[in-house]
Amino acid sequence: MGNQQIIAGVDSSTQSVKVVMRDAHTGQLLRQGRAAHPDGTEVDPIHWKNALDRAIKDAGGLDDVAAISIAGQQHGMVALDNNGEVIRPALLWNDTRSAKAAEDLNREEGGNAEIARKVGSVLVASFTASKLRWMADNEAENAARVASVALPHDWLSWQLQGGKDFSTLFTDRSDASGTGYFDPTTSHYREDILRLALRHDLELRLPKIIAPHSFGGRTTTGIPIAAGAGDNAGAALGIQAQPGDVIVSLGTSGTAFAVSETPTHDATGAVAGFADATGRFLPLVCTLNAARIMDAATKILGKTHDEVGALALSAAPGANGLTLLPYFEGERTPNRPDATGVFAGMNLNNSNPADIARAMIEGMLAGLADAVDSLIALGVNVNRILLIGGAAKNPAIPAIASALFGREVLVPPAGEYVADGAAKQAAWALLGEMPMWDLGKVSHHDSQATPHVMDKYRTLRDNTVTW
Repeated sequence: MGNQQIIAGVDSSTQSVKVVMRDAHTGQLLRQGRAAHPDGTEVDPIHWKNALDRAIKDAGGLDDVAAISIAGQQHGMVALDNNGEVIRPALLWNDTRSAKAAEDLNREEGGNAEIARKVGSVLVASFTASKLRWMADNEAENAARVASVALPHDWLSWQLQGGKDFSTLFTDRSDASGTGYFDPTTSHYREDILRLALRHDLELRLPKIIAPHSFGGRTTTGIPIAAGAGDNAGAALGIQAQPGDVIVSLGTSGTAFAVSETPTHDATGAVAGFADATGRFLPLVCTLNAARIMDAATKILGKTHDEVGALALSAAPGANGLTLLPYFEGERTPNRPDATGVFAGMNLNNSNPADIARAMIEGMLAGLADAVDSLIALGVNVNRILLIGGAAKNPAIPAIASALFGREVLVPPAGEYVADGAAKQAAWALLGEMPMWDLGKVSHHDSQATPHVMDKYRTLRDNTVTW
C-alpha cells in the first residue's frame, strides 16, 4: 500500500455533513465521519463549518489526505459583505418565501421562455437569484451590503482556505447553474440578472468557475481542494452515471436527473437546465417531498420505515382507491409553493394501515414518475433508471417505483454517493484522469406496470384546488 493516496469527499447536505476517506486509485473506503446540521430553512453557515470540522475529526482527520473536494446542497444563499462576513442566515433551497420574487424576476426578464434561454431554467423559489430578490424587497439594508454571494459548497471550500480573500473564492459550473444568474451553456455568469435581482449595480466579486478536473485552492495546511459540485452532480459522479442514465434520488427532496450531452431550456419550468460535474449537462426535475413522506408515514402509522414498506407491499396497487397528493411542504414541481398534502378517495374499505402505507409511497413516487416523463418530453435520452438515496433501501420502494415508472429500476448498494462523487472529483484532479471504482452488486427490479395508479394521481394533481 506504499502508493496509496487518500482523498476526502464531503457531502454537506441539508440535514448533515458526511465525509468519506477513500483510496484515490481503487475507491476503497478507508474511514468516514458525519455530523448533524440544525433544522430549518434558514441557517447560519457557521453551523456547516463547525459540523464539517466535527465530521473530519470523526473521520480521523486530514493529516494523511492528499486532496479534498466538497459537494453541497444547491441554491443556498450565503450573502457576504465587503469583509467576507455573512450578512444574514443563509436561505436554503427549501425556503419558499421567495416564490413571488421568482415570478417577478421571470416576468422582468421577458417571461419564462426568455429566462430559460438565458440560464437554462425558469426561476422558482429555490433558486439563489429568487432569494436575493426577496432580500432586496424585504431587507433592503442587507441587500445593499452584498459584496459577494456564495453557495454552501463554495463557502465551505473558501473556509478551508481561511475565508478571508475573495480572490480565493471558487465554485464549479454544476453548482453555479443553480443560482439563476449563470448560463450553463456558455459557462458564464449573467451578472445582469444578478444586479436585477439585488436591485443595485454594485460590482460583485463572484466565485470563479473552476474546471471539473482542477484544484481551486489549498487548505490552510496545504491540502489541494478540488472544484466541488452541487449535490446532484456529485451523486451522478459517485454513481458513475453515463449519458442515457436517469438517476432518481430520494433524499429530503426527490430528484430525477439525467446525464446529457446537450443542454435543455424548458420554458414550462418543469425541468431545470443544470450543468453536471464533468463538462456535460444535468437536466433535473426536483420535488420538495420525498423521504420525509416516509417519515410522515411512520408517524401516522406508528411503524418503522421497514414496517411501513412491508405494509405497502401487502396492499394492492392503487391502495383500493386511496390516492395521496404528497405536497406536505409545498411543492417545487409542479410549482405550488403554498400547497398542502391531500388524501383522496378515502372510504371505510381503504381506511387501514396497509392501504395508507401504499398510498403514501405511491404518491411520493408518482411525482418522480412525472419527473422522468418531463425529461423524456424534452428529448432527454433515457436508457436506465438508477434509484438512490436513503429511502431506496426500503424493500417496497424499488418494486413500487418500477410499477409506476413502467420500466426496470436498478438499485446500487446503499452509499454516500454525493460524498463519493466529491471524492472521485478530488481523485480526478489528483491523478489527472477519472478513476472508475467498483460500486458493488446492483439489484434489478422489474414489476408489472400500474398505469391506473398514475392516472388517478394525475387526475388528483390537476383538479385539486385547495391551495
